[in-house]
Amino acid sequence: MTVTTPEQAPVAEVPKEGATRLVDRVFKMRELAILIVFLVMIAVTQAGNSEFLTEQGIKDLLLNATILVLVAVGQSLVVITRNVDLSVGSTLGITAFAAGTYLQGGGDPVVAVVLAVLLGVGFGLLNGLLVSLGQVPALVVTLGTLYIIRGIDSIWVGSRQITAADLPDGFVDFGSGGVSAVPYLALIALAVLVATAYYLKHYGSGRELYALGSNPEAARLAGIPVRKRILAAYTFCGAVTGLAGAMYLARFGNVDSGTGSGYELTVVSAVVVGGVVFTGGSGSVYGAALGAMLLTSINSVLPALGVSSVWVLAINGILLILAIAVDRIVALRVASALKKRNARHA
Repeated sequence: MTVTTPEQAPVAEVPKEGATRLVDRVFKMRELAILIVFLVMIAVTQAGNSEFLTEQGIKDLLLNATILVLVAVGQSLVVITRNVDLSVGSTLGITAFAAGTYLQGGGDPVVAVVLAVLLGVGFGLLNGLLVSLGQVPALVVTLGTLYIIRGIDSIWVGSRQITAADLPDGFVDFGSGGVSAVPYLALIALAVLVATAYYLKHYGSGRELYALGSNPEAARLAGIPVRKRILAAYTFCGAVTGLAGAMYLARFGNVDSGTGSGYELTVVSAVVVGGVVFTGGSGSVYGAALGAMLLTSINSVLPALGVSSVWVLAINGILLILAIAVDRIVALRVASALKKRNARHA
């Protein structure tokens, strides 16, 4: 009979799955709260303005959110890995202009979209290589590439402007068309959203992004290819932003050197408000999409209620501060709960 010495006695410990379930439960409640706030806001607006939720009103609401939702999905993967991409606004602008320039010459719309996506992939790879291989802080790298891409865009575009009259009619019609009140662009964004969420939940490499964001050093010791995952997250973000650039062109039909300027701050706000923790490791793309819907709907809600649109930025700032405060409170409470649970099982 084998006798187990005290040193060999197994120590009861809390399974990692228990901690993960607790964190997931907290952030699902956070996403539910955002959804409730969004629905209440829409209901109040409809009560104050009966013309708000007409078929065209719903279509405009979805179209306004589509671009931000798409870029927020890409940004979420980067933030989950405890990084950030501040160059998404510049990437959006230059990819939209590249697609528009190609279409001006009589190009095929499908090829134009592919061109925008590939250009976005190139910028995403650049950011990913500098952050993962160069070991340079993401904030510094992407702030630098923000200005580099914006500078290239300004030199290339100059005083030129692409308008809807310069684009194929079918491309512009697709940007404003849809099935009843649901725009085609919203369906594309929904497909990207669902596919990304499925990847994060059901694929090992997707779950590794969360492990990396939670504790990079532990992830490295566990054999997770940290640099490869960071590079993949930035590349995906660039690709999705390039797709958003082509969709922006189809939606508005108007691109100049200022397109996308300042957009990166709105994207980061949407991601953080949606519950993706800025310190990495927690959150979901569905939450980021809800955050984007909430922020963009404010732009439609305030005018419908007769409130000046100058309040939009102030409200966005308040929501961002509240989201960060909630994340901090949640993190402290989860840490306390896990500590007590560890003490009980020990």
